[in-house]
Amino acid sequence: MIEIWSKPQCPFCDKAENLCKQKNFEYKKYMLDVDFTREQLFEKFPSARTFPQITVNGELIGGYTEFEAKVRSEE
Repeated sequence: MIEIWSKPQCPFCDKAENLCKQKNFEYKKYMLDVDFTREQLFEKFPSARTFPQITVNGELIGGYTEFEAKVRSEE
């Protein structure tokens, strides 16, 4: 399961979601200030400095760039 920890009006968050849709991946998107607070984000991802933060099966992948590289490497 892919989880995208996102914020509003974030182009990289949108790109991550679009990549999931293109590949027909099952994913869940969480939105800042709706599904989680900044404090909760830093509790879950202490080294996070950018959005989105993406996990695959509970393992932190990183942001969009790292996620895209992982998807492309598995094609």
